[in-house]
Amino acid sequence: MHEPNWMSVLPPLLAIILAILTRQVVISLGMGIWAGFCILESVNPVAGVALAIEGVIQVFSDAGNTRVLVFTLVIGGLITTMEKVGGVGGFVQLLRQRAWVNSPAKAQWLAYLVGVVVFVESNITLLVAGSISRPLFDRYRISREKLAYIIDSTSAPICILIPLNSWGAFVAGLLAAASVSNPVGVFLSSIPLNFYPITVIVFSAVVIWRKLDIGPMRRAEQRTQAGQILWPNAKPMFDPPQLSMTQADTRDKARFMLAPIVMMVIAMPLGLFITGGGEMAKGSGSTAVLWAVLLALLTNWVLVLLHRRAGLDELMQTFLKGAGDFLPVAMILLFALALGDIANLLGTGIYVAQLAQESVPVYWLLPLLFLLSGFIAFSMGTSWGTFAIMIPLAVQLAVALDVSAPVFLAAVLSGAVFGDHASPISDTTVVASMASATDHIDHVRTQLPYALICAGIAALAFLFAGLLIL
Repeated sequence: MHEPNWMSVLPPLLAIILAILTRQVVISLGMGIWAGFCILESVNPVAGVALAIEGVIQVFSDAGNTRVLVFTLVIGGLITTMEKVGGVGGFVQLLRQRAWVNSPAKAQWLAYLVGVVVFVESNITLLVAGSISRPLFDRYRISREKLAYIIDSTSAPICILIPLNSWGAFVAGLLAAASVSNPVGVFLSSIPLNFYPITVIVFSAVVIWRKLDIGPMRRAEQRTQAGQILWPNAKPMFDPPQLSMTQADTRDKARFMLAPIVMMVIAMPLGLFITGGGEMAKGSGSTAVLWAVLLALLTNWVLVLLHRRAGLDELMQTFLKGAGDFLPVAMILLFALALGDIANLLGTGIYVAQLAQESVPVYWLLPLLFLLSGFIAFSMGTSWGTFAIMIPLAVQLAVALDVSAPVFLAAVLSGAVFGDHASPISDTTVVASMASATDHIDHVRTQLPYALICAGIAALAFLFAGLLIL
């Protein structure tokens, strides 16, 4: 057993610094793994490369890890298939045909509710909500910046609170790799403590209800109400191929999207019940999510084939393309699992906990974890990359201090979502601008005051939680 010392923190610290500087998460995690094995085995850098490669390969020796990696690819194929066969487009048309919106307030509530309901994946949430609502916002003279803020506030913040999607599976996989005995249970317990996403969701509803326009958003609303959709020098982000779903197609059916989602929601707890021998809390989260997404994919394929919307060959090609699109996510997860393994062997969490006990009041750990995770996610533009780096460290801290793991997990998840929500280089921020057809910098500028207010509330909540729990 390696004696924890100051060198134990070097691998995750190296990964964090490199990720911030380069924004290359996989390479940064790989360098952290390499440094960890060099320290653990007291070898030269060249020999450390071979050990690092073997450490990544060893991730597959755990069946749970492998199931989560496979799930990541399958969910990518499912998402792409639902878009390609017209499930998303059909859902858009269904909502439009109902003509439920006849006022500015209802247009904003529609964007908000679609963001809450479509929780399967953050970018799908953004594209669906943006595609449905943008014409309505223009019609009722509500700024596109307001639309971007609403849909951005109900994408990642909603997804991280729902265990039945790729976000939940990713987090559960990281927890399992960190030797958490009941990863799904810990994740579920962290949800009510995940203060930033909860604050954002509530606050954005208050913004709609009370017409709370702050700073740049107020000016954007005044401009739009005067009949000017965008600022004179604005460069709206608009990607016609991605937003082509707004065009009517009689072959598009909402059931191609809704039925698989319903199947996934039903299959997830059922899988936990079966694998747990009748007790959901003891079920295998990795097995349940893999079963759920495979059943969802099968449901989608059966419906598409019965309606002759696409052939089997086209479905397979679409699935493989979608799985390929999610390969970077699977790579991040793979390397994160390997870094978590080496951090466990080095006793990183034990050393940091000892250091924290000596130099930092324990109740400050939660707000510090929240702010550190937020800084990393803001700098890198990715919440998932931040999860990969910070979750193993947070779990080790909780174990070493013999305190509640869910609240430490919640601090990391909240911070990562905050940084992702506020970052101009985040993919969700970019897609929100694109789906709203607004200038990206205008979206970032108008959203930032709201994000900072919610972050301040969340930081105080974590401070109080630290005082009560730690």
